[in-house]
Amino acid sequence: MAGPPRRTPLIALTRLLLLVLLGAAFASASQAAPTRYQLDAGDSHVRFTFTMGGIPQTGTMPIARALILVDPQNLTASRVDISLDVAGVRTPLPFARQALIGPEVLDAARYATIRFVSTRVQLAPDGRLSGGAKITGKLTMHGVTRPVTFEAALFRAPDSAVDDLSNLSVQMKGQISRSAFGASGYGDLVADTVGLDIWAVIRVNQ
Repeated sequence: MAGPPRRTPLIALTRLLLLVLLGAAFASASQAAPTRYQLDAGDSHVRFTFTMGGIPQTGTMPIARALILVDPQNLTASRVDISLDVAGVRTPLPFARQALIGPEVLDAARYATIRFVSTRVQLAPDGRLSGGAKITGKLTMHGVTRPVTFEAALFRAPDSAVDDLSNLSVQMKGQISRSAFGASGYGDLVADTVGLDIWAVIRVNQ
């Protein structure tokens, strides 16, 4: 006559349950989606530099909108999608502003935004998103889209805890050829190379 069925000891069941829960937790963490951040437009800006008549000039352009996803566990999976408001260009010289937004250069009436969408994030040798990191993507300006690579850096808010990633700043710096995008007006007066310095302050999207 067969005896009663053998029962798994309670300790073994407990261990098995813990292993299952831990496995699920690790799987969930490894598959977690990047965190979506909201732009703080008031503290964000784009500065640009150009040479006019042999004299260095500067200007600013507001960020119209931004979609920034940051994955602290896998920074190469982070994504950037930033649009700039062309009509919002400001320079110390009013006549230079009018030339920039006019049909010979940026043509703000037809092309209201400049947009950058990242396609690749390359970390620095030390594995950080700073100190040599690069973000490559597609820049659309004046109706022309071309690949562009920016030097990139990611910063926590000053005096914040090491694990506090709720408030970050993203900086992207680089140069472009304006004629490559068809914005070649006033070539006898304004140099072709334009420097860009994008500073976006972002907060966790609640």
